[in-house]
Amino acid sequence: MDNDTEKAYQDKINAIFNRFPSVQKTGFETAYKPGLDRMLAFESLLGDPHKAYPTLHVAGTNGKGSVSSMLASILAASGWRVGLYTSPHLIDFRERMRIVGGLGDDAAELSGLIPKEYVYDFLCRHDAELERLNFSFFEITTGMAFKWFADANVDVAVIEAGLGGRLDSTNVIRPELSIVTTIGLDHCEQLGNTLATIAAEKAGIFKKNVPALVGEALPETRPVFEAKAAGLCPLTFAQDAEPSLWHRRDEILRNMDLQGRYQAKNLRTVLAAVDLLKARPAFAALENGDRVADAVEKTAVRTGFHGRWERISSRPMILADIGHNPQALAENFAQLKQMLAGGDYASLIIVYAVMADKDLDGILPLMPEESTYVFTSPSTRRALSVEQLTARYESFCRQTGRSLARIHSAATVPEAIELALKLASGADRPLVYIGGSAYLISDALPVLRRNFRPWPRRKISGRIFDR
Repeated sequence: MDNDTEKAYQDKINAIFNRFPSVQKTGFETAYKPGLDRMLAFESLLGDPHKAYPTLHVAGTNGKGSVSSMLASILAASGWRVGLYTSPHLIDFRERMRIVGGLGDDAAELSGLIPKEYVYDFLCRHDAELERLNFSFFEITTGMAFKWFADANVDVAVIEAGLGGRLDSTNVIRPELSIVTTIGLDHCEQLGNTLATIAAEKAGIFKKNVPALVGEALPETRPVFEAKAAGLCPLTFAQDAEPSLWHRRDEILRNMDLQGRYQAKNLRTVLAAVDLLKARPAFAALENGDRVADAVEKTAVRTGFHGRWERISSRPMILADIGHNPQALAENFAQLKQMLAGGDYASLIIVYAVMADKDLDGILPLMPEESTYVFTSPSTRRALSVEQLTARYESFCRQTGRSLARIHSAATVPEAIELALKLASGADRPLVYIGGSAYLISDALPVLRRNFRPWPRRKISGRIFDR
């Protein structure tokens, strides 16, 4: 792409961001447009590209990006050309749309992002319709992904739901398998404020005679999923299943390039999905257990999946993770404490930010007391200000008797990273964790990549998966 075309592309992308509501810019209040009528109209205008290839549909509160990426890696390693649609993006919005396929044993061939030329042509060609139908940014990218996958002749596509399921733009597809990963209290204003009501929204992706897989069944959610599936579709709970490769879980978890402790739960869901798929002749290639295990272990490098317990550096050890709700952060903070207890690290520094609509009251008690904190605020209007975040944590410390001595703040994410690195330079065997929001990771990654060379994706410590 020459300089003039690159400028035209950037101008068009900026215009789309400014004209159409996106979660990053305006939050869910305006960006979330529940309902399928607009998406169905858009798909009809595009020629119904979502019907051109088989799909897998993945929803859930946490884990859906990891599960989607693992499945894409497995399918690609088994010989398919795989479309992968996920959200949010961290740096380039094209991260949402990838094609993974034709990967050799050394995993040297990475996934390909949607070309800038395709994006520019798509937006120019459909500019009038986009304006007339008043789409959200997510609806635009969903339609773009479906159309690109069709034009690129993918063999199968893995589609991650954006928010909820029942009324999500992606729910126009009729998949080969519907997957719900986990259920937690997040996006309550849009989906409801109980686990049961949120589960009902996620179960909205179940389709007539399409097998459904639920990764985690809680006492509050199991009856909801069972009621939805009754008379509609066969239902499997991954936690009740014994996937055919589950006996190799310790080996796979040890070798995975996605090293978060929470991946154990996601792995069970993925392996259960493989069992359901390979029962069909079209997916018989999934019978090769060694190939499936290897593909899971190399998910990040094969799909370009970032921001999930991502190892940025080893000296000092720096980890970045987009986990942002109490359910996810409980896992992450517990893993950090476990790493400290293991003896390899003597000090913990956490760079933390949170969106204003998140359950900070539910998160504060989870935050490790032994950590030094650097609070900051990402470059989105959705973020809680650094002043408010610091004040809330200090108030919590006073109420609970925690020390106020290890609290720092920085107005911007680059300043927070700089301060954290300075603190780490004077600490004994430091462990630095950056997390609390995808927007924090989005702002942090460019800064970190300027300071540290890309680190090979491999296990941090086998100890973290000891049971």
